[in-house]
Amino acid sequence: MEDLTPHTSHLKPEKIPEKMLSQDAYSQWLGIEILESRLGFCKVGMTIRKEMLNSMDKAHGGISYSLADTAFGFTANTHGKYAVSIETSINHIEALEEDDYITAEATLDLQKTKVGFNIVEVKRGDELVALFKGVVYRTNKDWEE
Repeated sequence: MEDLTPHTSHLKPEKIPEKMLSQDAYSQWLGIEILESRLGFCKVGMTIRKEMLNSMDKAHGGISYSLADTAFGFTANTHGKYAVSIETSINHIEALEEDDYITAEATLDLQKTKVGFNIVEVKRGDELVALFKGVVYRTNKDWEE
């Protein structure tokens, strides 16, 4: 049986994304900031920079994907166990420009035994610019202080 006794050394759900970001050089390079986090939810944001543009002077698709993937990972891990991505996909709806500020917010966090399902909306202001879907596998490893 799984031990359901609370452990004081485990990180609180809202602190896990902060720890993850502090150990994530790529997300730091992107300039991702945590706007809000709690159990089963995380919202992150960033500004599109010139070095993130493609040959058409639009943000590379990997940029909005990376922001959504970060929100997805942070959200899935708020449940206290290391959660690793096993499948993701994104629909790009609108092109992004230099200096656009975009956010990614988990709008669905459904956890089943060892597998979690998430939907993340990427927005520029109130405009939906991408829709991301991810599936995670939750390990037995706890997030510790």
